[in-house]
This record gives sequence, C-alpha cells and structure tokens, in this order.
Amino acid sequence: MVRFGIIGTNWITESFIQAASKVEDFSLTAVYSRTNEKAEEFAKKFNIEHTFTDLEEFVSSDVFDAVYLASPNSLHAKQAILCMNNGKHVLCEKPIASNTREVSEMMKAANDHSVVLMEALKTSFLPNFLAIKENLHKIGKVRRYFASYCQYSSRYDKYKEGIVLNAFKPEFSNGSLMDIGIYCVYPAVVLFGEPKQIKASSYMLESGVDGEGSLLLTYDEMDAVIMYSKITNSYVPSEIQGENGSIIIDKIHTPENVKIHYKDGRIEDLTQPQDSASMYYETKEFIELVKNKNYQSQLNSHSNSLTTAKILEDARKQIGLIYPADK
Repeated sequence: MVRFGIIGTNWITESFIQAASKVEDFSLTAVYSRTNEKAEEFAKKFNIEHTFTDLEEFVSSDVFDAVYLASPNSLHAKQAILCMNNGKHVLCEKPIASNTREVSEMMKAANDHSVVLMEALKTSFLPNFLAIKENLHKIGKVRRYFASYCQYSSRYDKYKEGIVLNAFKPEFSNGSLMDIGIYCVYPAVVLFGEPKQIKASSYMLESGVDGEGSLLLTYDEMDAVIMYSKITNSYVPSEIQGENGSIIIDKIHTPENVKIHYKDGRIEDLTQPQDSASMYYETKEFIELVKNKNYQSQLNSHSNSLTTAKILEDARKQIGLIYPADK
C-alpha cells in the first residue's frame, strides 16, 4: 500500500479521495489543516486516522509515504519542497507552482531526495486523451491545435457583488490562465512540445488577475490557438487539424467523445470507455511510479510541467499579471 497524507481540505480533495479510493494500493492515513476543527471534521468524513495542525510535524511523520497537495497555488512550491525534503512523494495539484523558478526548485528537491514529484493534471492519463495521442498520425501533418475551455465561475457572481474570493486573488497565484487555461496548454505540450513563440492577450479584472484570455503558440509547421475564461461559457469543441483530417474533441480538459473527420468524408470514432472517475487515472499512474521507484511520469514529466510553466509565465508577463510569488 502507498499511504497518503492530505494537504488541502477542499472540494477538489474530496473528489481526489473518492477517485483514489478505487485505486489498488491506495491508503489514506493522514490529513493536515491549519485548524484542528477542520482537520477533525475532514478526518471523520473520510475515516482518516491521523490529524495534524503543525506542518513540520506533519511532514516529519512516518504514518504516510506520499502527499496529495491541494493547497492554494502560491503555497505549492514551499509545501512540496518541505514534504520532499522529508522523503515524501508529492502529487501536486495543477498548476504545480506559481512560476518556473519554483518548478525548478521543486524538481531539484525531487531529484536530491529520490522521490516522485508529479503534477496532478488529469487530462494526460484519460483513455480518450491517450486515444488522441495514439491516433494523431492518422491525420497527417498537423497544422493547427485549437483548444477552448471557458467555464463561468460561480465565484464570479460573488466578485461582481464586491466579494473577492481566493479564485480571483493574485496573492494566491490564481486567475483564469492558471485555473482554466492550463487545461488547454498542458495537452499541447504533451503532444507537440515547446513552442517557438507565444502571444497572449486577456481581459484583466480590477482584483489583479485575468478573467479570460487567448494564446497563440507558434511552432515550426503549425500553431496552437487557445481560448480560456472564468467569466463566460463556451460550448464549442476543441480540434486538432491535420492535412488528412481533423480530430474533434468534445472537452479538452476531460475528453469523452473523440472522432476523426477525414478529408474524404469518412468519420472514425476513437472514443474509449472511461469506467472510472477522471482523477482515478492520475492517481493510478502516481502510485505505480512510487511502487516501481520511477521518479517521474513520462506523460506528466518534470520537463512537460516546466515547459507548461514557461508558457504560463511568458503569457502572464505579456498581459501584466504579476504575482507576489514572482518577486
């Protein structure tokens, strides 16, 4: 069994636990929260034996082997490095860190202590994303990647009422690009690598983060067009255009329906059954890495996480989005 400790007692953590509990060799033994009340409440809900309110005591404990880290983005690097310095493997929620400097520091800690560090970007491991990757050659020379993920945030209603929640605060390294846009960027990196040029535009909110935006990534023989938003919805699918056909993807963040439309009119359905919750697959990958002493994933590799962070950082510089963590 790989015993997990939890940092971050929010809805995404609950989704993780529900999915991870279906993975063989997953065990949940500890939770950290800043308050004893929250730690005890969470532990009772999920039958967790050990609770901690002191982070140093938590990371030095021997009651777990790995950490699922789902605290605010601005805390990821510091907390992950502390865990890894104490020999703990880390599955860190996306975005893995605020900027490239922090990602590099996390990678160094993972290498120094021979522990697994993996960004919990679920898309890469889903059956239908793997189907896209495995069948990409069928559409010939790829000329364009188009990805759209626009999801109106319930927190934006509060924002318009004058209540700025964490999702729209720069001090937590938040905003639309980091929360939503990354789901469009990371698959592009996994499939096509690092672009040669990045152009970014956005609508900035008065709180200091981006509400929505667009990216144009330029490669040698193709481009990637990305649209993302937390203040509007979009219902258009994503698409990879090749000279022989196009792959149509219903949802780039969690693909469930994938088809190739060939230029001769044929349609090939690539859709694969997804029998488990989306976070199941990333957890399964992470646990297998820990058990086999492979210290990084081939899909959510350190290199792919660093390249993604470079794109996000470059885009933020262009739109004037600076975090306290950048200084």
